[in-house]
Amino acid sequence: MFVRIVKMRFHQEHIATFLAIFEEKKKAIRASKGCQRLELYQDQSNPELFFTYSYWNTTDELEQYRQSELFTTVWTKTKALFNDKPEAWSVDKRVCLP
Repeated sequence: MFVRIVKMRFHQEHIATFLAIFEEKKKAIRASKGCQRLELYQDQSNPELFFTYSYWNTTDELEQYRQSELFTTVWTKTKALFNDKPEAWSVDKRVCLP
């Protein structure tokens, strides 16, 4: 399993729209083959800054999701709200706390 981290910045006036999109689609994303978990974080000092952490079984399953109609729909709506280029990382967890 690995974690996909996506950093996104939104125009202040679009935050509510983004949160509505996330709320509407989170169950469908979590139900995607290979997705074990999906989390959303908002920075405490900069409310325009968000991070998603999604946990995937394999890179192939993440790629299948990224090629899906669900991803295309969500990403098209979301990227129109950005105020900066998003960044993404795929990382392996090296230490787990008990």
